[in-house]
Amino acid sequence: MKRYNDLVADCLPHVTELFPWDLEERLDEEGRNPLLLDVREPYEFNTLHIPGSINVPRGVLETACEWDFEETVPALAGGRESEIVVICRSGNRSVMAAFVMQLMGFKHVASLKTGVKGWNDYEGALQDGEGNAVDIDDADAYFAKGIREDQKNPDDR
Repeated sequence: MKRYNDLVADCLPHVTELFPWDLEERLDEEGRNPLLLDVREPYEFNTLHIPGSINVPRGVLETACEWDFEETVPALAGGRESEIVVICRSGNRSVMAAFVMQLMGFKHVASLKTGVKGWNDYEGALQDGEGNAVDIDDADAYFAKGIREDQKNPDDR
């Protein structure tokens, strides 16, 4: 039986990962305009996200990448040759999403290693769902929550 971390590990050798400073460099490079694809859930995205990113939850990614579905996102369905950086909270969901997108024919897709959490640690700009800047201390508090006691493996308690 494979567990979540096993699935991520299986995808890693096939996916290009960028560190936050690599993404910053790409965003600053003239003429380069990668599509920032945040695959977290809408409540996560609305709390904080990298400015300019679009939200397509991981659960609808495949249909968002194809024409003729209610979830179709034209920038994705028509963007198999576009440069895309996939983003999540910590860089795991984005690895799996980038891997699937490669299977679907996307040529220039990468995952943001360390995710939005690492982007915040790098002191990259974040905003909320209303477009307001998110203070770094508020973002730090959001990421510091951790898992609840009932979410922990009972065998490890």
